[in-house]
Amino acid sequence: MHRLVAAAVVTAACLVTAPGTASARPVAPSDAQLSQAQQAQQAAAAQVGQLTAALAQAQSAAASAAAAADIALQDYEEKQAAWEEARVAAEAAAAAAAQAQAELQVGQDEVVAFARDSYMQGSTSAGARAFMTAGGPAELMERAALLETVGEHRVDVVAQLTVLQEQASAADATAQQTVVQADTLKAESATLLAEAQEQKVAALVQADTLAVQQVEMQEQLEVAQQTLYGLEGAREAAAAYAAQQAAAAPPAVSTTPRSNSGSSGSGSSNSGSSNSGSSNSGSGGSSRPAPAPAPAPAPPADTTAGTPSGSVVQTAIAAAKTQLGVAYSWGGGGSNGPSYGISPDTGVWGFDCSGLTQYAYARAGISIGGTSRAQWSQFSHRTVARDDLQAGDLVFWASGSNYNSIYHVALYLGGGKVIQAPQSNDVVRISSMWFGNDYFGAVRPTG
Repeated sequence: MHRLVAAAVVTAACLVTAPGTASARPVAPSDAQLSQAQQAQQAAAAQVGQLTAALAQAQSAAASAAAAADIALQDYEEKQAAWEEARVAAEAAAAAAAQAQAELQVGQDEVVAFARDSYMQGSTSAGARAFMTAGGPAELMERAALLETVGEHRVDVVAQLTVLQEQASAADATAQQTVVQADTLKAESATLLAEAQEQKVAALVQADTLAVQQVEMQEQLEVAQQTLYGLEGAREAAAAYAAQQAAAAPPAVSTTPRSNSGSSGSGSSNSGSSNSGSSNSGSGGSSRPAPAPAPAPAPPADTTAGTPSGSVVQTAIAAAKTQLGVAYSWGGGGSNGPSYGISPDTGVWGFDCSGLTQYAYARAGISIGGTSRAQWSQFSHRTVARDDLQAGDLVFWASGSNYNSIYHVALYLGGGKVIQAPQSNDVVRISSMWFGNDYFGAVRPTG
């Protein structure tokens, strides 16, 4: 194909009239030259079509891989939160057990001191000396009651400390087991996340490579088309020149064999016109119409949310707009603002889709959760039909019919616009609202 294009370009160059020779007779390209140029154009068009189809498939695969990676990221973040809660519980249980052990040690020290005093006094009775030194019956009775109370208290304290120690130890063991389970789940989700990341990056690389090839092939197609158009123009110019010369000849000459030769040239012109028409038909056939848009899904369930709170919505939207132009960072951002993401965006300071919406509503005093599916789940009892969307609603997209397949969320601004953190290598931006087959629905945090 490259050889065909090159040969056609050389042929066209040979047919170009040199400067200063505009009056020279145009040279008509041969049928073989036109055929060669047509083949080059058709071959380039076919390859562009193949690359376009391959690119569409690669872009679809990249989008699916990105959605799967976003879902895996949410799994990872949820397991991370569970692990953090288990770790805090384990530390609290360990602290309680240590406190109980310390209090028990105090009680044990009191018992040891009591035993030592009894031994030194020659009596196992803590109150013997108190009884013997009493000033009278009344004081004796008072001391006896006091010693009895102290003794009972000591026994109660030791028993209570023993129970506390057992409870704290049991809580510590449970918390430690929870941490082990959470660690296991965290490791599993991290593995799935890593695999999803690899698929996402590989799909993006493939799509980018095909896009570059498509641009290069499109440029070659344009060269081939221009070459073909040039040859067709040269043939038409030669035919017009022949017709002009025949019209300017004396009438007597028109009946001579030379006139017949001119007629032959006119026939050649007609042939050229036929080839030109064929070429145009081929060129028209090589252009592919744009694919028809996918049919939009039926609107989601009826609206179950109430009227939104205007002041809260405006605060959330204003907060989101302050982040316009901030970089997209996969796994980045949250209630406190932008942050560094996770691989491949570990060095990018910004937001992912749910981080931006979480931040916006946190500025308005509402906690909506840290992942897109958590934000849907928390307000799934406040759904909004497509025709009822209002500013402040959260709109979602998913790869399936279950909310666990949600992979993207944006904040609806009204007027057919959303503010969103779209994808890696992009920034927080305002976009036109879209639906499509993967539109999942909307909820209203303030309804």
